[in-house]
Amino acid sequence: MHCGPPDMVCETKIVAAESMRRCRGPRRTRAARRRRRHVAPLPAAPGRPPRPRAPPAPAAQPRGGAGGAGPPGGFRAAEQEAARRIFYDGIMERIPNTAFRGLRQHPRAQLLYALLAALCFALSRSLLLTCLVPAALLGLRYYYSRKVIRAYLECALHTDMADIEQYYMKPPGSCFWVAVLDGNVVGIVAARAHEEDNTLELLRMSVDSRFRGKGIAKALGRKVLEFAVVHNYSAVVLGTTAVKVAAHKLYESLGFRHMGASDHYVLPGMTLSLAERLFFQVRYHRYRLQLREE
Repeated sequence: MHCGPPDMVCETKIVAAESMRRCRGPRRTRAARRRRRHVAPLPAAPGRPPRPRAPPAPAAQPRGGAGGAGPPGGFRAAEQEAARRIFYDGIMERIPNTAFRGLRQHPRAQLLYALLAALCFALSRSLLLTCLVPAALLGLRYYYSRKVIRAYLECALHTDMADIEQYYMKPPGSCFWVAVLDGNVVGIVAARAHEEDNTLELLRMSVDSRFRGKGIAKALGRKVLEFAVVHNYSAVVLGTTAVKVAAHKLYESLGFRHMGASDHYVLPGMTLSLAERLFFQVRYHRYRLQLREE
């Protein structure tokens, strides 16, 4: 099974309303076209110049290809660095989110930190020193979150994201799309097939922070779903350690069902040291969209 051409017949436009328009309108008859040619334009109102048409809103265009199919318009090698930058920025945003927001997802860590603060007060009887304990613990969480996530990032940038064309464009069942706005790459998404269970994995989705809220991520996700339907995959799956609620709402809006979460996921780059276990925790969420029964 090989990937289809990068430019699908009905291209998904990324606009604020995220509308999926048809490629062509209804076919007109020859007589209707002839009548349309001979209809005289309406005269403009006296004393008022005709109102100029507003320029169309710029739209980001998902573009990509897979399986070696490379007609013009597919992923270009010149877009490699732009795609890597968007991926890098998106992963780096997870450092403070994991260190601070993510703490709310781990009540055991909260309890442990509270016990450490109480122990500090019991031993020192100093309110000032006890108040400094939470700040120190949060600082350690930030340090270890940055350490592990940067190690994961280095791993990704030296594997599949080191050569997107080689890793995603040439192997059958792998795809990569970029969303382009005014000639600039503003979003990315990849897909990889798992032939053993006939599923397609969505991964590496990221959107430039300056262009979020415009439906770019949803349109990229739809590209992956279209690809899965065309190539008869039974389901689309994904895994994420994202802390932001917006990311999970996006997957649900695309039709994915939450299949469970695990607090024992080992992120690539982790050393599993005692310090990491104390100050770095992630929750791994699994999603699945069933397309057809096997």
